[in-house]
Amino acid sequence: MRDDLDPDGRRLPIKIDRTSNGEYAPPLLTPTQKLANRLAHEAAGENARRLGLSRRSFLVSAAGAATVLAAVNRAAEAGGLRGGAFAIDEEATLDQQRAAAAVGGDEFIFDVQTHCVEPAGRWAQGADGQRWARVLAQVFGQASKCTSGSFDCYSAQTLAREVFLDSDTDVAVVSALWGQPNPTPIEYADEAREIVRAIGGEGARALIHGGVFPQEPGAIEAMDSMVERHRVEAWKLYPQYGSNGRGIWLDRSEHANRFFEKARALGVKTVAVHKGVPLGGLEYEYSSPRDMGPAAVANPDINFLVYHGGFEGGKTEGPYNPAAPEGVDRLIKSHQDAGLRRNQGNLYAEMGSLWRYFMGRPQEAAHVIGKLLKYFGEERIMWGTDSIWYGSPQDQIQAFRAFTISEEYQERYGYPALTAEAKRKIFGLNGARVYNIDVTALHNRGALQERRAACRERRNPSFATYGPKTRREFLALWDARGGIPG
Repeated sequence: MRDDLDPDGRRLPIKIDRTSNGEYAPPLLTPTQKLANRLAHEAAGENARRLGLSRRSFLVSAAGAATVLAAVNRAAEAGGLRGGAFAIDEEATLDQQRAAAAVGGDEFIFDVQTHCVEPAGRWAQGADGQRWARVLAQVFGQASKCTSGSFDCYSAQTLAREVFLDSDTDVAVVSALWGQPNPTPIEYADEAREIVRAIGGEGARALIHGGVFPQEPGAIEAMDSMVERHRVEAWKLYPQYGSNGRGIWLDRSEHANRFFEKARALGVKTVAVHKGVPLGGLEYEYSSPRDMGPAAVANPDINFLVYHGGFEGGKTEGPYNPAAPEGVDRLIKSHQDAGLRRNQGNLYAEMGSLWRYFMGRPQEAAHVIGKLLKYFGEERIMWGTDSIWYGSPQDQIQAFRAFTISEEYQERYGYPALTAEAKRKIFGLNGARVYNIDVTALHNRGALQERRAACRERRNPSFATYGPKTRREFLALWDARGGIPG
């Protein structure tokens, strides 16, 4: 038995907890979230008893997931929160077929933001590497699964299991991290792609990013090798970072312009940009996505994926407020001020950590998803989960499948309905279009499907989340990094 499992069934399959990805302070659980967790634990015990199952066996089933989402609904109703809900009826909490219909699906799922770390730790040299080593060994809960003296629990093999076998994900991008040397060196990202290919049996199950810091000496020149030797499919930028202590704006920097020209010359014209979530120790302003609209309009042949959708932990999301934009509103305002239109253009909002943060806050989630649907459109929102920092993304997938925006909010705020077709586009079809993925060749086919089916026959996910869960752990992470982002 894996030592990260939960034989007594104390972990819920849909995780409404305080876990952060290390880039924002773990939020305090709201009274509604605390009530949801209590109701879910109570219902799980009772429903398991009524079905004659152990608590663990019940929780790993579809009815277990449905039970948690139904509890979130009840807690929201008790608090008078009516904006968003999960389409779960009480019968589904005791009926496996009804539950599977609610939280299951056959969508093509393309996760455009996942992470893994080279396990041997050869990168743990110099100040940046040593900071990362302390974080990975002492701060993230995932470390308890590592072999002593190793980072194997953050490996590509772990990512392959938790993303591709323990969830319904068909294709994923291994995104670049920060650091020189980097915990995910380009050579290891390339190896991760091959490890995923080995379990999937087909071509582009995993794609990789090339991390670039345009203002750093030699960064632009290094892009040639990333394409020629490692076949990167996109670029990852952290505009907040600069060795001189300042970041760059993508709409007004000669360094950024040189990067865009080089990307064009190399024919790799998809750029993922860390925006929204501020990074401790760096200037706050450069995490604002206000430059993304102008940068997209100035470079219409380049696709910009705004990671994290511009959200900020600790900011309450409500109706769009262009007069005083915070959180996701900053990205929407940049989009609108640049003259971009719904379902058009080259600017995309990515959901990594954003959906994980708000899925336990259904009223705020209704505003976040509703605003993005209204202004960006269902063809310009892209699925990402920031895994494996949160463990398997299956709970995020199940929750999004069942999520709905109330008719009241649709009428009051002009939010479109979150339809099954919109979810299909967000889950994977939008990403497939940008990354030129052959959906037919990779969805519900081949060796990955066979391996996943075999795993499902003896389904045994850990339901563990990884990452700081208290303010103390978060501050310890930043102390370990010396204020440097991950």
